[in-house]
Amino acid sequence: MSVLSAPATPTRPISRAASRTGTVLTVLLALFFLFDAVPKLLQLPVVVEATQQMGFAPSAVPVIGAVLLVCLALYLVPRTAILGAVLLTGYLGGAVCAQLRIDAPLFSTMLFPVYVGVVVWAALYLRSPQLRRDVAETLS
Repeated sequence: MSVLSAPATPTRPISRAASRTGTVLTVLLALFFLFDAVPKLLQLPVVVEATQQMGFAPSAVPVIGAVLLVCLALYLVPRTAILGAVLLTGYLGGAVCAQLRIDAPLFSTMLFPVYVGVVVWAALYLRSPQLRRDVAETLS
């Protein structure tokens, strides 16, 4: 048998409950990110002020919101979901860096983007059969 015709690694089908959990988490994440991005795009004064307190120029606020929306859109489309998750992880890493700059409390504020990033990947894993298959092949 040639390498090109090797049989696929058998994987257990994920339960319907796990798939639904992944979808629910994805919807909650999408709402969370939308509630974060839209006020930035609208340049609401409270958001601009908070962003300035973190050391960013007011002109950066709509750019940050637009970047988040692009990352979210890529995450929600199944064909680009992994790229979207990678980009959201980078975005959230920037949020950790911004919190670090202002000496935010560690567990409640500074690490919050890390917690969200874990949920981003957990939701994607639960809702994506292709990702589960790839992970199973990598681990075997």
